[in-house]
Amino acid sequence: MISEPKIRFAQKKDLPDLVELCRLHAIFEKSEYDTKQKKELLDTHLFSNHPSLFCLVIEKDDCLIGYTTYMKQFSTWDASYYIYMDCLFLTEESRGFGIGEKLIDRIKQEALELDCLLIQWQTPDFNKRAMKFYKKIGAFSKSKERYFLTIE
Repeated sequence: MISEPKIRFAQKKDLPDLVELCRLHAIFEKSEYDTKQKKELLDTHLFSNHPSLFCLVIEKDDCLIGYTTYMKQFSTWDASYYIYMDCLFLTEESRGFGIGEKLIDRIKQEALELDCLLIQWQTPDFNKRAMKFYKKIGAFSKSKERYFLTIE
């Protein structure tokens, strides 16, 4: 019998696997990723009394096959809160089975519970498969460049 993937909130026991999924995600997005202290840092941000980040994981056959992270943010232009989905990643072998759509549906539920009616995210411009998926579920894009400034 083939088991259905289960979407649930991340638990502390998931941290090593979550760090590995983050590493795979970075490779997919052609970025660098240093695993040093990521477990401890994610622990702090996900599991404190007032978490700054929420994480849903997808588990199948006792293995994590994907994750999404999100946070509640405020839009000055809209004068309201929204969900910013920082990451959404499924392992290569998990794509194309409708899991991403189920994950988006779950994030919509979480957004409503946080009184948010908008979800925002970004994807690299080379990730054509993701862009096709996002358009299929009714999302639209706005062109912007994202800049990074390191404070030392």
